[in-house]
Amino acid sequence: GTEVMANASVMWGSRIGRDCKIFPSAVVGAIPQDLKFKGEETLAIIGDRTVLRECATVHRGTASKGKTVVGNDCLIMAYCHVAHDCLLHDHIIMSNAVQLAGEVVVDDYAIIGGGCLVHQFTHIGAHIMLQGGTKVTKDVPPYAIAAREPMQYCGINSVGLNRRGFTREQIEAIQDTYRI
Repeated sequence: GTEVMANASVMWGSRIGRDCKIFPSAVVGAIPQDLKFKGEETLAIIGDRTVLRECATVHRGTASKGKTVVGNDCLIMAYCHVAHDCLLHDHIIMSNAVQLAGEVVVDDYAIIGGGCLVHQFTHIGAHIMLQGGTKVTKDVPPYAIAAREPMQYCGINSVGLNRRGFTREQIEAIQDTYRI
């Protein structure tokens, strides 16, 4: 059920799940842009029902982790880059031109606005919202909204939490935790 459209490249070392859509000029499984890479056998893994839009790239892992993973039900929009050894969990949305450096971890339901630049080894928590154009140079805790330059925390993502079925009491508990 996966559709690989014209001019998309699925290279050696790629593993693609069910019912995915890989749009024209997307590249999955290219060797990493890491000088430590010495040709080892590594993987680029795409989960089920994930969409990679035009010119998105997902590179293979290195000896560090051995694989780059994009989870299930993700939307990776045009011109996004997922570098070596990244781990993207499920239900992630990356708007146009998001650039993830190597070994970034993105937890479930994260929404990353267009043009965000994410530094290597950064961890982005679950249910966050990053404003477009944000330069992410430090970890983003779960449930937060982050924005501005330099990046600042701007409260919790209460709209996103509400849309995902969190109760008012749960959202208030998260807000209280952040206040403390």
